[in-house]
Amino acid sequence: MRGKIDPGGSIVQRDPFKRHRFPLDAILRAVRWHFRFALSCRDVRDMLAERGIEVDASAIHRWVRKFGPEIAKRSFKHRSWGGLNRHVDETCIRVGGK
Repeated sequence: MRGKIDPGGSIVQRDPFKRHRFPLDAILRAVRWHFRFALSCRDVRDMLAERGIEVDASAIHRWVRKFGPEIAKRSFKHRSWGGLNRHVDETCIRVGGK
């Protein structure tokens, strides 16, 4: 995301959530649910409606396209890969106590 340079010479980051009608936490929650649980935009819309947030599925789709890549990039670093796969080399079966 681009930013402007202020008079002091440092870069000021632009707020990507500016000009959005919904609060930051609602947008982030919708995008996370969409990716984490493989939900459709309509399913996310229904889940937000249960929590009192009325939003259109097309708005959620736009949020996913706009904020999804950045959220995925930031969350990928924190993902734990250690417990995802288990491989078994040997299997022992007792038959008749032997």
